[in-house]
Amino acid sequence: MLDGIDQLVIPFLERMYETVGYIGLAAVMAIENAFFFLPVPSEVVLPLAGFVVARGASEPLTGGAWTYPLAVLFAVLGTTLGSLFLYAIAALGGRPLLERYGRYIFIDAHDLEVADRWFERYGAYAVFFARMVPIARSVISIPAGVARMPLWRFALFSALGTVPWVMLLIWAGMVLGESWLAIKDLLQPYEYVVIGALVVLFAYFLWRQLRPSRSR
Repeated sequence: MLDGIDQLVIPFLERMYETVGYIGLAAVMAIENAFFFLPVPSEVVLPLAGFVVARGASEPLTGGAWTYPLAVLFAVLGTTLGSLFLYAIAALGGRPLLERYGRYIFIDAHDLEVADRWFERYGAYAVFFARMVPIARSVISIPAGVARMPLWRFALFSALGTVPWVMLLIWAGMVLGESWLAIKDLLQPYEYVVIGALVVLFAYFLWRQLRPSRSR
C-alpha cells in the first residue's frame, strides 16, 4: 500500500519519464544525490525506470523505446552530477565554516588534518563502496568535499561505485514488473542497519572528542 509520500512522488516520476525521458531520470537522480533529505529515494526512482524499460515505453529524447543501457547511463550521469554539487558545497562552504566555527561542535584543525590524510589514503575506497549503500551513498560527498579529496578522483570513483547500484535497481524493476515497488520494502531493513551504524559512529566520535584524556 502506498504511503502519502509515494502517492505524490510516483506520479511525478511517471510524468517526468513520459515527458522528458532519460533527461528526467538524470535530473531526478541528480536532485536525489544533491538534496538527499528530500523524499525521492533512488529505491523508488530506479526500479520505476526499470519498469518503464520493461514495458517498452516510448522515450521522447530518442523517439524509440526505453532501453536498459541508456537508462543506466543517464542515471549514473545524474547521480554523479548531484554528488559533485554536494561535494562543491562542502568544499567551498563547509570547509571554511568548520575551520572557523568547528570548535563549537568539537572539530578542530587537527581533526580536519586527520580527515585530509585519511581521505588521501582511503578516500577512493570510501567513495566507491559508499555509493552502493543507501543514505551513505549521498552523504559521503560531504566529508569528501570537506577533506577536499581531489576532484577527479572523487568524480571517477563516485561514478564507478554508482554503476552497480544503478544497474541492480533498474534491472530489479524490469524483473519485478508491476511489483517493482516491493524493492523499497526489501531494502528498508538494510537502511535501518545503515542508520544505526551511522549513529554508532557519531556517538563514538563524540566520545573521542569529549573524553578528558584527549590531548589537543
